Amino acid sequence: MLDFNIIKLITCISGLSLLLSASSANLTVYAENSHLDKPKTIFSPPQIKQRGKDITVKVISTQFLGSGILLKRTDNIYRILTNAHVLAADEPPYQIVTPDGKVHQAEVLKNPDLEKYDLAMLEFSSNENYAVAVIGDKPKTGDEVFVVGFPINQENSEVEEFTLTTGKIALILDKALEKGYQIGYTNQLDKGMSGGALLNQQGELVGVNGMHAYPIWDVPSIFIDGTPAADTLHQKIIRLSWAVPINKLKPNDKK
Repeated sequence: MLDFNIIKLITCISGLSLLLSASSANLTVYAENSHLDKPKTIFSPPQIKQRGKDITVKVISTQFLGSGILLKRTDNIYRILTNAHVLAADEPPYQIVTPDGKVHQAEVLKNPDLEKYDLAMLEFSSNENYAVAVIGDKPKTGDEVFVVGFPINQENSEVEEFTLTTGKIALILDKALEKGYQIGYTNQLDKGMSGGALLNQQGELVGVNGMHAYPIWDVPSIFIDGTPAADTLHQKIIRLSWAVPINKLKPNDKK
């Protein structure tokens, strides 16, 4: 007959073995799930405003034309993304005013891939260390979004301080409108803010602002393939501000 103390020892060893097996299983599950993405941090509007301010520039010619986005940096070359209609408002040469107030001579980049969209790119050189945009995921209807840029005072045509407006995405079209406009949102978008960033709650770039709500002339809404939108959809479209999605850019243009 086994001694009582030996029986207790065997029982303890068995229990320890089961515990180690369970721990090993848990470690396996953890390892299998360790690749899952961590939830992204949601920033407050003041934090997003600062992020937007850091990546937003003024585009000027003989006068202020609109806003632009510090998109990427390669060595000492910075690439700016804005609206094509911003550049079309005046003749080159163009200049970029960075967040530190410095003025840089800019060159327009020829990019055939952007010709059907209301997008344009410029480059300037600088040894200064400027922040550049972080590209976000495709937004969804109902997402809170933020518009940033430099509005123009309609009474005296003076450029106002950097501005952020809040709102939500109200409509994402299955097929883009002319010039690539596809994301409709409730934020106020004023003249001068064209070419500025549409940011998500993580301060990431998801679109380029360019078309404000309630246009002066009520012209039909036309899709990028030339077909008109139904009047019921048109009435929804004109009540929203619009951006070109950032995914219209090819990967090499964003990195």
